[in-house]
Amino acid sequence: MEKLLQSAKENLGFLLVCAAVFAGLFLLAWLFERLLVKNRKKFSDTHYIAYTAIFSTMAAVLMLLEIPLFFAPGFYKLDLSELPVMICTFYLGPVAGVVSEFIKVFLKLIFKGTSTAFVGDFANFAVGCTFVLPASILYHAKPSRKSALLGMVVGTLVMTVFGSAFNALYLIPKFAQLFHMELEKIVGMGTAVNGHITSVYTLVLYAVVPFNLLKGILVSALTFLLYKRISPLMHKGDARKQQRH
Repeated sequence: MEKLLQSAKENLGFLLVCAAVFAGLFLLAWLFERLLVKNRKKFSDTHYIAYTAIFSTMAAVLMLLEIPLFFAPGFYKLDLSELPVMICTFYLGPVAGVVSEFIKVFLKLIFKGTSTAFVGDFANFAVGCTFVLPASILYHAKPSRKSALLGMVVGTLVMTVFGSAFNALYLIPKFAQLFHMELEKIVGMGTAVNGHITSVYTLVLYAVVPFNLLKGILVSALTFLLYKRISPLMHKGDARKQQRH
């Protein structure tokens, strides 16, 4: 914890940017939930908070289980932490998805700290939100298996496009800046695993794009298989005022 606080002091400016992005995404989710989501389910505060906390904790644990990828340098590792977040946002709504993403990363920082000066943790949150928000909004606008599948397909595409551009234009340069590294050294780590990686943009093309596509496909498939199976258990004891779907 002491090491984490020291790192926070050293990167305070970047953390303020992270806080502003969280506030913006939270507001965006709130607006979508109020304006676009029809027949929104009603829960008691206790029910809502309890389930958000449960799914966030599950996501934080999964975030600790990182899988190295043969096609990407070592600082890109796959985790399935979006799976509980996606189930949470399908169940409770878009705002719960953003909050769960934030709590997940916060808990991970407490458990494990940061090895990327918070850049990787911020990327996980921001890019994760671009995955779960479109999926949640499309699903809650007209809940069905078809809209859930469509939402996750759209979410995967949005995450891939946004995550790729975000890495190329901001995250990779920011990582290099905070660690006082030349961009060429970071690119070289990619070249070591794939000779086609010779620049930041080819690093994104050959590592970040397939990384986000793989993550989106895996999480979407698992969510599609699991959600309707565990949904009756979650709905048991709901304090909703509206009819179950």
